[in-house]
Amino acid sequence: MPSPGGEICSRCREHPPALQAFRSWAFFDGPVRNALHRIKYRRDIALADALTLQMLKTYRAHLAWQVDAVLPVPLSRQRLQERGYNQAALFALPLALALGTSYRPAALRRVRHTRSQVDLSWEQRQENVAGAFIAAPDDVSGKTILLVDDVITTGATLNACASALRSAGARTVYAFSVARTPLRSAAP
Repeated sequence: MPSPGGEICSRCREHPPALQAFRSWAFFDGPVRNALHRIKYRRDIALADALTLQMLKTYRAHLAWQVDAVLPVPLSRQRLQERGYNQAALFALPLALALGTSYRPAALRRVRHTRSQVDLSWEQRQENVAGAFIAAPDDVSGKTILLVDDVITTGATLNACASALRSAGARTVYAFSVARTPLRSAAP
């Protein structure tokens, strides 16, 4: 994907992503990181409203994506039972409502549990999520989809989701997250 300077990183040149484009509202550090950790690990879901409002402002000001449906990145059944909610859905549903578009959480499913990606390398993340998602052709075929997640690190999860959506006939897949980790030493 294009880096802040607009150049394409070497990994994306070697392995073109299934996503048309992605955008994040903020970097994953400081207060944003703390807020996302509170939402994800301390069940402080009320914070999601404030972050979603900022995402919506960014979307309206900087993105011209006309989408047919908004989908949260799905959790595995096990992780959903552990946490009790999908943090990505806390952002996706209000975005869909504000944009006046369809919210389709069942259009994309995680068909196998994957381990946490927190300490995995780029290669390990790709392997971890490969084949982990399946999309419903009736819900996505011919449509432009907006995937929503909390944090983008390497893009492995979003790319695996986008691959499943494209395989099911989605025309275009965009991704939008609350935050992204800063690029490390990704050489253009």
